[in-house]
Amino acid sequence: MERIPMTAAGFTRLEAELKELKSHARPSVIQAISTAREHGDLSENAEYHAAKEQQSLIEGRIAELADKLGRSEIIDVTSISGNQVKFGATILLADEDTDEETRYQIVGEDESSIEQGRLSITAPLARALIGKEQGDSIEVTTPGGSKAYEIVEVIYTD
Repeated sequence: MERIPMTAAGFTRLEAELKELKSHARPSVIQAISTAREHGDLSENAEYHAAKEQQSLIEGRIAELADKLGRSEIIDVTSISGNQVKFGATILLADEDTDEETRYQIVGEDESSIEQGRLSITAPLARALIGKEQGDSIEVTTPGGSKAYEIVEVIYTD
């Protein structure tokens, strides 16, 4: 059974989603199925089939979240320090061509969000950063071509 690394904040978000699905989404779809059944013939009842499909999606997500939370390995980012990039680090990168700076935190797959500056540990950029240190330069192949970055800062905060 492979452990899934995640930050405490990521674990909390997944836990909240699971609670929401179990306490609100599941009962809501059960009610929708019940209401659709009252409309008669199930073979041609679009509401019933849509509700059953929604129930299947919800139950699948509940099972997926329960599995991931059960296999999670919470990494306490605040207990890590140093200039080397590891899981949980927040990195300030400077594009070597444009000098544009970008800040990312390396997090687990299920908690990543580029819009919020959370980069999945499995992303090519994160894999290139792991093990490097503040001041190092890296080159990453992106869909838009090869990009070079300098690691300006490595911070460990939650």
